[in-house]
Amino acid sequence: MSDPLIKVSGLKKYFTVSTGELHAVDGLDFEISRGGTIGIVGESGCGKSTLGRLLAMLLKPTAGSILFEGTELTALKDKRQLKPMQQRIQMIFQDPFSSLNPRMTTFDTIIEPLKIHQVSHGAEREEKVYEIMNTVGLSERFVNSYPHELDGGRRQRIGIARALALNPDFIVCDEPVSALDVSIQAQILNLLKTLQQRFGYTYMFITHDLAVVKHISHEVLVMYLGEMVEKAHTEELFKNPRHPYTKALMSAIPVPSIHGKKERILLEGELTSPIDPKPACRFAPRCENASEQCRRQAPGITDLGDGHSVRCFLE
Repeated sequence: MSDPLIKVSGLKKYFTVSTGELHAVDGLDFEISRGGTIGIVGESGCGKSTLGRLLAMLLKPTAGSILFEGTELTALKDKRQLKPMQQRIQMIFQDPFSSLNPRMTTFDTIIEPLKIHQVSHGAEREEKVYEIMNTVGLSERFVNSYPHELDGGRRQRIGIARALALNPDFIVCDEPVSALDVSIQAQILNLLKTLQQRFGYTYMFITHDLAVVKHISHEVLVMYLGEMVEKAHTEELFKNPRHPYTKALMSAIPVPSIHGKKERILLEGELTSPIDPKPACRFAPRCENASEQCRRQAPGITDLGDGHSVRCFLE
């Protein structure tokens, strides 16, 4: 992989609730290589989508640094500073129906970011809309269609087209296929891979589906209650998972064979509260290997070499 496009250091996002502070993202450190895809996986509520919104500048972090080609995104304050970076960073949302304006046609949706950022004018701008539709495999006959008139796959193609309209460098894909049928999922995943090969896009792909991650990602970051518990190149992670939580996730991947049976690792015990968590391993209450040290002290990140790191006292 090439030099990192994005470097994240000590990134935190806390939300104030009635009983304290909810640690949605808590001290993440990682890099995203230019032209590559990093998969973000974990259970619902682990902070995946919050992380995506932080990198897309839709949320302001509580602390930490997000460097985008040397520009500190967290230091950008006014619209004049934010607008050029927002043009280079786009987001594809999970639900292709709720993320689209029901009163806007396909044409209106795709041309809107071009108008906001004053990209091209007149006939040239309209021609660009048709060009983008063709790029994402959306027939021109749907140019005046409203979201309710289209199926989920076509609606998601509109969402992708809207993200591509400004020719961004980095795209946050927040579970873009989870609301789609399996056959449509494959089409959208293959489309994203083709677009990356053609235009060199850099993706953050957020999902709870490890089979999808294996198909599209170059690196995988596993999150648990706001923290990174393991990160590695995709092939290495699937071949050699080291954290007990990662192993449990891997055991849940279906085996496409009537003969092949995989032993499931069933997680028991109470989830640690993400509200003002105590300094301890957050996975300890559900880990069969947890020791007294795990319950009293927070493990640091251990570098296993070759881009593989894990947060666990066992390593």
